[in-house]
Amino acid sequence: MMTTYLLTLASLLLVCLLVGMVRVLRGPTVEDRMLTAQLFGTVGVAILVLLSFVSQSFSLLNVALILALLAPLSLLAFVQLVEVKDESA
Repeated sequence: MMTTYLLTLASLLLVCLLVGMVRVLRGPTVEDRMLTAQLFGTVGVAILVLLSFVSQSFSLLNVALILALLAPLSLLAFVQLVEVKDESA
């Protein structure tokens, strides 16, 4: 019963990713696309955590932790890039 519940949650998170993909393709600004990339990182971590509990493969938790640590770094790199572009314009 619990496995079905967790897999249903993972499926709903995948639907969330699909909706985010629409935003990436149609997003009017670069900032919208970056926020969607952050959504991908957050949802990816959530899916990995759910799947690690379902499959009893706790090495997926390590992958989720690494992804959770790398996501803010990509945001910082994006902010740095936008600031450099604004200063040069």
